[in-house]
Amino acid sequence: MINLQVRGETGNVVTHGSSRLDFIKTLQHIDPDAFPFLGSVLPYADTMFNSRQTERLRREISDPSVRDLLGNDAVAEIESLCHQVESGPHLYLWFLGD
Repeated sequence: MINLQVRGETGNVVTHGSSRLDFIKTLQHIDPDAFPFLGSVLPYADTMFNSRQTERLRREISDPSVRDLLGNDAVAEIESLCHQVESGPHLYLWFLGD
């Protein structure tokens, strides 16, 4: 399972996400050529996005095929966390793999 967090530049956790993504059921089926940011999330390691990258990530998750795969609740939470990262200084979105 992959958990979500917003962290500051020192690694302090600002927000814990409530969604947990099952890599096998969701992200494994993402085409990395069509969705390079989502396709780069690692199942067994941590993946971090800065504020510029979260803008691109939001565009990727707005695609109907991705929304159907991840589910509306997970997409809404990722969008919200991306906006939080984009609105504050030195914040990062973390996808925490198992």
